[in-house]
Amino acid sequence: MSPEQNRKIILFIAIVFIAINLRPSIAGVGPLIPEIRADTGLSNTLLGLLISLPVLSFGIFSVLTPVFTRRYGTEGTMALALFLLTSGILLRVIPVHSALYAGTVILGIGIALGNVLLPGIVKKRFPDKIGIMTGIYSALLGTGAAIASGVSVPLSEGLNFGWRWSLGSWSLISFIALLIWLPQLKNNRKVVTQKSLRSSLRHLGLSKLAWNVALFMGLQSLTFYILITWLPDILIDRGVSPVHAGWFLSVLQATGAIGTFVMPYWASGRKRQRLPVSIIIILEFAAIILLLVTISDSLLILLIVSVLGFSVGSSFGMGLLFISLRARDTETVNELSGMSQSVGYSLAAAGPALFGAFHDLVANWTIPLAFLLIISVIKLWSGWKSGMDEFV
Repeated sequence: MSPEQNRKIILFIAIVFIAINLRPSIAGVGPLIPEIRADTGLSNTLLGLLISLPVLSFGIFSVLTPVFTRRYGTEGTMALALFLLTSGILLRVIPVHSALYAGTVILGIGIALGNVLLPGIVKKRFPDKIGIMTGIYSALLGTGAAIASGVSVPLSEGLNFGWRWSLGSWSLISFIALLIWLPQLKNNRKVVTQKSLRSSLRHLGLSKLAWNVALFMGLQSLTFYILITWLPDILIDRGVSPVHAGWFLSVLQATGAIGTFVMPYWASGRKRQRLPVSIIIILEFAAIILLLVTISDSLLILLIVSVLGFSVGSSFGMGLLFISLRARDTETVNELSGMSQSVGYSLAAAGPALFGAFHDLVANWTIPLAFLLIISVIKLWSGWKSGMDEFV
C-alpha cells in the first residue's frame, strides 16, 4: 500500500469520526425536552431555542468559514471546529441557564465550520468519488444523530446521568475526533485566493442557482430540526412513552442515514437530479399527511417515522450533493457551501421555536404540521431548480 493510500485511509477515518460528531449534541436534546422542561421550567418557545441557536450559529458562521480557512487553513479550521464543539458540549453541563445557552451557541459555531469544510475536503481529496463519499459522511451524520436520539433518555434516566450529563457525555467522542484529526495539521496550508470574500459572495448572490441550492438546504434543515425537536412530544401526546418516543426519533434518524447514503450515490450518476428530488418530496408529503392523523398504533407510527426519516435524510444528502455538483472547483465549493449553509440555516433557525410557538398558540399539532406541508411544496420547487445540469 502506497503512502498516499495510507494518508487517504487515515483521512477517511478522520472524516468518519468528524461526521459522527456533528449532530449528537443537537439531536440528543429532543427526547430530553420533557425532562429539561420539568427541571428548568422553560417554556416550549425557549426550549425550541436549544435547537434554533446552533442552527442560527450555522447561519452566521457558515458564510465566515472562508475567513478562517484563509487565516488558519482548512485543516487548522477543522481542528478549531472540533475544539469549539467539545468545549460547548462541556459548558452545557454547568447547572446555570446562561451556560446552557452559551454552550449551545459555541458548539453551534464548531458544527457550522465542520459542516462547511466537509464538502470541500471531499471535493479536493476524493474528486473521483464525490457521490459515494458524500453519501458516506452524510449517512454518518444521520447515524450519530440516531444514536444520540435513542440513548439520551436511557443515559439520563436508566444510568442516572441526568439530562445535563446525558448531553455532556458526547464531549468525550468529539474530543476523540479532535485527536484523530490532529495528524492532518501536517498538511495544513492557508487558503490563498485572488478573490476577496466580498467579491465571492457578490458573485454567488447574483446566481439564481446558488440561491436555489441555499433555499433547498434551508428548507430541508428547517424540517429536520423541527422534527428532532418536537417529534417525541408529538408522539408522547398520542400516548407513546418517553423512552419509546426517543427510540422512534432514533428510527427517524437511522432511516434518514440510509436516505443520505442511497440518494446522493444514485443521483450523482444522473445528469440532472430532478427525479430523485421529486421522489423524496412525495414521500415526505405523504408521511406528514399520515402524521396529521391522531394515531397510537406502534407499527403504523414506525412506518410513518421510517418513511419520513428516509425522505428527510435524502433531502439532506441531496443538499450536500448539490453543493459539490454545482461548483467547478474546491474553492467555489467552500464558498457555495458557506453561502448556502449560511442562508439555509438562518432560514431554518426559526423553525423549532416557531413550531413550538404555533403549538403554544393553538394547543394542538395540526397547524404546526400543516406548516411542514407548505414547506415541502416550496422545497420541491427549489430542489427542481437545483437539480439542473449547470454551474454557479
